[in-house]
Amino acid sequence: MLGIVGTFPDARVPLIHGRVRMVGGQLWLADRCIPVLRGTPALIAAAVQASEYLDGPEVYAFLAGDIGTGQGSRSVYAFLTQHVHEYELQAITFHYLQPDVDWHTKVLLAVEAVAKRPMLLADAGFMYAAKMSGQAGRYDFFTPDAGELAFLADEMAPHPFYTRGFILHQHRKIEGLIHQAYQYDNAATHLMVKGGTDYIVCKDRIVAKVSSPSLPAMEAIGGTGDTLTGLLTSLCGAGFEPVEAAVVAATANRLCGFFANLTPASQVAELIKTIPQALEQVLQNRHP
Repeated sequence: MLGIVGTFPDARVPLIHGRVRMVGGQLWLADRCIPVLRGTPALIAAAVQASEYLDGPEVYAFLAGDIGTGQGSRSVYAFLTQHVHEYELQAITFHYLQPDVDWHTKVLLAVEAVAKRPMLLADAGFMYAAKMSGQAGRYDFFTPDAGELAFLADEMAPHPFYTRGFILHQHRKIEGLIHQAYQYDNAATHLMVKGGTDYIVCKDRIVAKVSSPSLPAMEAIGGTGDTLTGLLTSLCGAGFEPVEAAVVAATANRLCGFFANLTPASQVAELIKTIPQALEQVLQNRHP
């Protein structure tokens, strides 16, 4: 199974977990319909669509509502610390969780204590916590955008709020920020730096760049970075090598925008529906 861990902004939802289903374009988890707008639900929906097309592992989600108080995040942290050993997970992607260094360390230790260590991917809040704890190097993939990369590159910032201004202003100097993140041991083994050009990095070496196809409308749609991480999760779980998984994910995510005929007014759910079509084209081109 593939594990996806995160929160979404609805304080009424307690911790829920289970296998995820997509029915009629709707995301179902533990007999609850979860709106696919952006954030972790978009990541999960993308992963489900991709894994079904690839005939890959089922997706199992651990999710709670959190509107910024941290209560939902803490419930997820606590559950995983106590129960993650009960699940046979080939990969785990950690997404929107309020950064908490102590809880992060407890979860990481629990995950690494299982009989077969899963591949570890982190985005958003959990990636912040990994860097803040000094344990970034224990992850297989981080998926930052340029702003998040600036935080990873700032060896002095204890929290994203305190990323130094001169580093934040270097968004266009992606390669320098990548090298600085590795210099201070604040990066995972692999990086997928999301942006107008997606940079795929392995151990401080840029091994691929994906910049086409390019659809400007995707910049205006919230959740396209989440779908990219969802695609990457499923490709890794389906047995692709990390670099190939990242290149295929980045290319397919862009193709989805074309197949969906996206406009700035589109919703990310429209993009997710085209994932099988996009993956088919990318994989046929790479493996004739």
